[in-house]
Amino acid sequence: MLHQLFQQQLLGIQAHLYNFAYMLTSNREDASDLLQDTTLKALDNEEKYRDNTNFKGWVFTIMRNIFINNYRRAAKNCVSLDDSEDSYQLNAPDTHVYPSPDNSYTIVEVQKAINSFPESYRIPFSMAIAGYQYSEIAARMKLPVGTIKSRIFYARHKLQRMLKDYAVR
Repeated sequence: MLHQLFQQQLLGIQAHLYNFAYMLTSNREDASDLLQDTTLKALDNEEKYRDNTNFKGWVFTIMRNIFINNYRRAAKNCVSLDDSEDSYQLNAPDTHVYPSPDNSYTIVEVQKAINSFPESYRIPFSMAIAGYQYSEIAARMKLPVGTIKSRIFYARHKLQRMLKDYAVR
C-alpha cells in the first residue's frame, strides 16, 4: 500500500517537477531527461524516504542534485589541455587571424610608449608582459619583489594615461 501511495504522490507532482527542470535547464528536451532521471532515482530510493518529511521537497532536492552533478560532469568534460610549446596563445582570441591596420597602429603606439619609460621601469614592465613572475624579475634585476611590483604598477598606470585616447569605450 505504501508503494502505491509513493507512486501516486510522485505522479501528482510531475508537472511541478517538469517546470522546475525547465527552469534549471532552459531546454524542453533536457528538462524531460532531467524529469525522467529524477523519477527513476526517486523510485530507486523509495525506501530512503521517511513519512515525516516533505515529499515534494525531497524529490525536488533529488532533481537539483542530479542537475548539479550533470552540470559538473559536463564542465569537467569541457576542460582541454594544451600540449603545445606556444602556451602564450592559449588565451588568445581566434576572431582575428591577421592583425587589422588599427590594431597594428595601436601595437606600435604601445611599444613606443613603453620604450619611452626609464629603463628601471621599462625592463620589469616588459618582463611582466612577457610572462615572468615578480620573483623571477626581482632575481634577475637584483631588487626586492616589492620594488618590482611597484615599478610595474607605476608603469602600467603611466601607460594607461599615455594611451587614454585608445581606451575602449
